Amino acid sequence: MLVKWIRCTVVDRRGFERGQRKWAGLLGEPGFRGQGGGWSRQRPGVVHIFAFWESRAFYDSFMARSHDRLAAAQTGTFKDSQVKLFEYRFDVKTGFEPRFTDSDLIRIAHCRIHEERVEHFTLMQEKVWNPAMAGSPGMIRGMFAEAPEHEFLVLSMWRSAAEHGKYRTERVERLALRAQTEADVAGLTGDIVDLEPTWTV
Repeated sequence: MLVKWIRCTVVDRRGFERGQRKWAGLLGEPGFRGQGGGWSRQRPGVVHIFAFWESRAFYDSFMARSHDRLAAAQTGTFKDSQVKLFEYRFDVKTGFEPRFTDSDLIRIAHCRIHEERVEHFTLMQEKVWNPAMAGSPGMIRGMFAEAPEHEFLVLSMWRSAAEHGKYRTERVERLALRAQTEADVAGLTGDIVDLEPTWTV
């Protein structure tokens, strides 16, 4: 499964939200699995959108045919757009599927890993971080995905901000020590996204 992550800064909120609803046109596209997103809690005006495709071939075909027509409605409503593609590697918890209707919040961790530490980082994700997140009552589902150049995306969906807050304060520092995260990570950026239900496709 291919994961597309779009991050941008909105300059015309009403126009952007109106245009975002036009992406409902994705529903008929071959290989399309789901799309959702919302507003950053930490950075005013920043939006994150996540789209899921069965394969790179289906995605490339969509980009060549229909993308520009759907995207036209949002022209001029945002700036500083960044797009990254990742390949799904494994679930965080079990049974990941690109559904957004049962969660309020998405947590993103975008990691750049030292080349010689990639194997260790991946193993720690499976052995330390995944069980900890899976054991948190408010965490619904998540996934771990990889891009070229030793980049990884960890996406987790949460029932509410309060549930996510409990997990963070109690456990993150202890887990990071156990997983030797500092030795693995060359760069880490994260964000918390309040999902916007009207953007779900």
